[in-house]
Amino acid sequence: MFEDSLKKALSGFGMEINEEQAKKMRLFYDFLIEKNKVMNLTAITGEDESAVKHFADSLYLFKCAELKGKRILDIGSGAGFPGMPLLIYDPSLDITMLDSTQKRIDFINESRKMLGLGGSTVCARAEEYALKAGAQFDIVTSRAVAPLNILTELSMYFLKKDGLFMPMKSSSYDSELAQAQSAVKKMGGLFVRAETYPLMPGLERSVLIIQKADEGRKPRRYAQIVKKPL
Repeated sequence: MFEDSLKKALSGFGMEINEEQAKKMRLFYDFLIEKNKVMNLTAITGEDESAVKHFADSLYLFKCAELKGKRILDIGSGAGFPGMPLLIYDPSLDITMLDSTQKRIDFINESRKMLGLGGSTVCARAEEYALKAGAQFDIVTSRAVAPLNILTELSMYFLKKDGLFMPMKSSSYDSELAQAQSAVKKMGGLFVRAETYPLMPGLERSVLIIQKADEGRKPRRYAQIVKKPL
C-alpha cells in the first residue's frame, strides 16, 4: 500500500509523516497516475515503488540541509519531483519548480491547486531562465535531469553566494563527479560532501552538496553546453 511503503521508507530516514501529509501525498500520486494515462509523466507507476522511488527519495532532501526559510529551485521538475513532495510535507516552503515543457508545468499547477498548495512554477529552459532570474536562490536541486558536468552549468548561476547546489544522483556518483570537477570550479562551486542513503534493499541514492563559493560564469546555450561541457 502506498501510505505504508512511504511511512516505512521515511522511518528508515528517521522521519515521520502525519495523516494529513500522507493523505495529500496519496492524492498527488493518484492524480499523477490518472494523468499518466494520457501524458508521459513517469515510468514508475506501482504504489509501493512510487512511494519509495519518487516520494521518499524526494523527501530525503530534508535530511541534507535546512530548507525552511530558503528560496528553493527545482530544475527539470517534470512530474513534480522533488518539488511537490517537499511542498506537501512542508507547505510553508518557498519552492519554484522549473521545466521546459508546458504540459508538465500545467500538471504541476493543477496538482498545486487541487491540494491547496503554494509554491510557484516557471516554464523555461534552465540556461535561459538563469540569465533572467540571476542569483536569487538559496538552494537549487535537480533529479534525473542530466549528467553532472552539464547540470552544473545549468544550475550554479541561480545561486546566491554560499547557496547550495544539491543534485540527486545514484550512489555510484564518483566518475560523474570527477568529470564535473572543471565545471564545478568554473561555475564558482566547491564540492562539500555527499549524503548517501539506502532507499530500499539493493538500491542506494546520493545527494551531492556543492556550495556557491565564487560568482562563476554565466551559462552558455544548451547546444554548446552539451557539445563541449566545461
